[in-house]
Amino acid sequence: MKMQLRSVLQKGGVALALVGGLHLLIPTAGKAQSEGNTIALAREYARKGESEKAVYLFGRLRNEDQTASAILPDYVASLQNLAKHKDAEKLVKRALKQRPEDPTLGVLLGGVYTKANDQAAAQKQYERVVSQLTTAQVVPVAAEFQKASLPEWAVKTYLRGREVARNDTEFSPQLIQLYTQSGQQDKVMGETLRLLQDDEHQLPFVRNMLQNSLQEDKDFEALEKELIGLVQKNPDRTVYSELLLWLQVQRRDFTGALVQAKALDRRGRTDGQRVLEVAEIARRNKDYESAIQGYDYLVREYRGKPFYALARQRLVQTREEQVRTTYPVNVAQLRGLLQEYQQVLQELGRTPETAPVLRSMAALMAFQLDEKEPAMKLLQEVIDMPRASLEVVDQAKIDLADIYLLRAEPWEATLLYSQVEKSHKDTPLGYEAKLRNARLSYFAGDFKLAKSHLDILKQATSREIANDAMQLSLLITDNTAMDTAGVALHDYAAVEQLVFQNKIPEALRGLDALLQKYPGHALQDDAWYLKAQLQRRTGDYPGAIGTLEKITANPKYDVLSDDALFLAASIQEENLQDRDKAQQLYNQMLVKYPGSIYVAEARKRFRKLRGDAVN
Repeated sequence: MKMQLRSVLQKGGVALALVGGLHLLIPTAGKAQSEGNTIALAREYARKGESEKAVYLFGRLRNEDQTASAILPDYVASLQNLAKHKDAEKLVKRALKQRPEDPTLGVLLGGVYTKANDQAAAQKQYERVVSQLTTAQVVPVAAEFQKASLPEWAVKTYLRGREVARNDTEFSPQLIQLYTQSGQQDKVMGETLRLLQDDEHQLPFVRNMLQNSLQEDKDFEALEKELIGLVQKNPDRTVYSELLLWLQVQRRDFTGALVQAKALDRRGRTDGQRVLEVAEIARRNKDYESAIQGYDYLVREYRGKPFYALARQRLVQTREEQVRTTYPVNVAQLRGLLQEYQQVLQELGRTPETAPVLRSMAALMAFQLDEKEPAMKLLQEVIDMPRASLEVVDQAKIDLADIYLLRAEPWEATLLYSQVEKSHKDTPLGYEAKLRNARLSYFAGDFKLAKSHLDILKQATSREIANDAMQLSLLITDNTAMDTAGVALHDYAAVEQLVFQNKIPEALRGLDALLQKYPGHALQDDAWYLKAQLQRRTGDYPGAIGTLEKITANPKYDVLSDDALFLAASIQEENLQDRDKAQQLYNQMLVKYPGSIYVAEARKRFRKLRGDAVN
């Protein structure tokens, strides 16, 4: 023993000598403090991997201290590092005799066998721990298995706990988490749906868990198939229809979502509210066909009900959006829509509730049919309307300011924008007015003033407004950094103003002049992208494809490359009806730009063109 102590002291230096001699320097009253110092020093050696010193110091402690829960793991780890597996086993077994009620010690003992390469003993020990569990021991034992990087045994622990509790949904949240971490999506799905069997109030939690765990298309497809089966088997359980509706909205399968929404409306007698919600989401996602289907259903089935008037308005507005975004725009269809708006007003009256119809009519007349004067009269009617809310009035003021800008009267426009900014400070409508003012300054070539507005708007609560502000701010910054006067940017801003005024032929000529005047300029890719968009609007689809290839074929245009590729694929699919080429471009998009904002939509379109079963 003296030889061993001398060896350890030589390796440990002065620190160990001080520890060994503490009893000579400290009175009896300080014995507890001496033991505390010994423990702290031993744990520090264990942390540093100096196991021999740690084992020596741990060995000097009293037996009950050696097996204390705060000391035992470090002591065992140090013994294992020195390959003293039998000593580690004896130590843990001694702890088990002292604290037989602590099942986590059984997990620790299994770890000792594993470290000693005795897998059979470890397996037998873990099985013994799990088989002897009480309900109160399940969570701490599972946590110990997870701490030991044994998630499969943690799962077995929770499943055994479920048997002990005689409850099929016990420990579901913990199992869902473990299955998610191990990528067992089928089991994630099974556990989440199991939660709804007895408690429909778990629906928000289930949605959240599925949102976080399901990533691949095949997982969503499997869940949808399972839910459809549950809906058919349990027609009176609305919770499965609710979850299926949520899933279909997540997948942008608005046609399928409408089916569930209709069923939920009938069961809940909610007067079409669920269908309206899905139709609104479909419209925001530019699935005009599904949105129109939903609004049309509401108009037919719920006449005279609370949501009828809104659905009647939205139906015409969505049809207009569809016509305006189908190129080239059909003017005859637009005039037909104008008549539909008139019919809505005749049916519902000219009230604050139908003010959105007047605003839509005004925008259609001013921007699409070049009928500015009657459009301005309609908006003034809204502004002067008795009992109209401030929100409705100020929305009409923004629309009227836009028409003043169409008429090249910027002072009248900025006056109205500023009025709305002032009356709606720090609200989305106020931010919208400030964005319009910034754009007006940009059109006028006052880039410094425009950027001062945009820098405020980048913090706006509306993500869409903040993103628009960020994009325009970056355009100004990038193109005034080297050219502080922004000569080329002045020309580009003038072209964008022509686009705003719907003067497409003039804008195209302006872009060609700009590209010729400033070859190789930083604005070149922006100009090409805008030109391709305008060519599409005029029906020059081959020309648009050719222009976009100037961006996609040049690696230096990386900022707009994914935008250009997605637009090219859309033109091939929607306008040129070349499904094979569109599929090829969408696939290229997925491979080259996996982080693009277009990836989800590109994947959906690619699968549809490939012939997958996309609902």
